[in-house]
Amino acid sequence: MAETTIDAVMAELAALEDLRMREANQKRGDDHGVNLSALRAVAKRLKTQHELARELWATNDTAARLLSLLVCRPKSFELQELDTMLRQARAPKVHDWLVNYVVKKSPHAEELRVAWTDDPDPAVASAGWALTTERVAKKPEGLDMPGLLDTIEAEMKGAPDRLQWAMNHTLAQIGIEHADHRARAINIGERLEVLKDYPTPPNCTSPFAPIWINEMVSRREG
Repeated sequence: MAETTIDAVMAELAALEDLRMREANQKRGDDHGVNLSALRAVAKRLKTQHELARELWATNDTAARLLSLLVCRPKSFELQELDTMLRQARAPKVHDWLVNYVVKKSPHAEELRVAWTDDPDPAVASAGWALTTERVAKKPEGLDMPGLLDTIEAEMKGAPDRLQWAMNHTLAQIGIEHADHRARAINIGERLEVLKDYPTPPNCTSPFAPIWINEMVSRREG
C-alpha cells in the first residue's frame, strides 16, 4: 500500500459508508458513517504514511481526517500545524483523536497545553485541559495544583459542555492521583454538582467527580 493515492483511499472510505451509522454518529456531532473498526483495519493496512495523512486531513472529510490521525507520524507535525489542525477539528471524534493520538505524543505538547488552556475558544481550551489531565496523572512535577483547583472552582460550573467535561476530568484526576488535594477536589465537586445527574450505564463509573474519585481510590486500595 506504499503507493496508495488519496483518490483510492477516499473511494474506499466512500464504499464503507453506512447511512444508519451516519445517522447515529450525527447525534453526537460526528458527520461520518464509517464503522471505526473498519477504519482501523484500513489504517492497519496502510501503516504510517505521513504525507498521505496530510492529504487526508486536507479533504475536510471527517472519516478521512480520522484515518489521517491513525496513519500520520505524530512527532513530524510542527507546533503551528497542530494548532491549526485543532482549530479545524470541529467533529468531537476528530478533536478527541487529534489530542489523544497525536498531540500527546508530540514534542510540542507542553507548549500547546499552556497556550490552549487559556484560549477564548472553549473547544481549544478543552484540549489544553485534556493535556493538563495527562500531566496530572503522568508528570505532575511543576504543576500548580491549588491554582488548577482555584480555576476549576471559579469557572467549571458555567463552562460550555466540552470545556466543562475536560475541566471535570482534571478535577477528578487531581483527586484520584494526589491524596493531599483529594478532600478539596471532592468538596469542589460536591458543591458545583457538575455531571451529578449524568446518565451512567450499569457497571460504569459516574463522571460526577466525588463518585469518580472515591471509586478509583477504592479500587486501588482494594
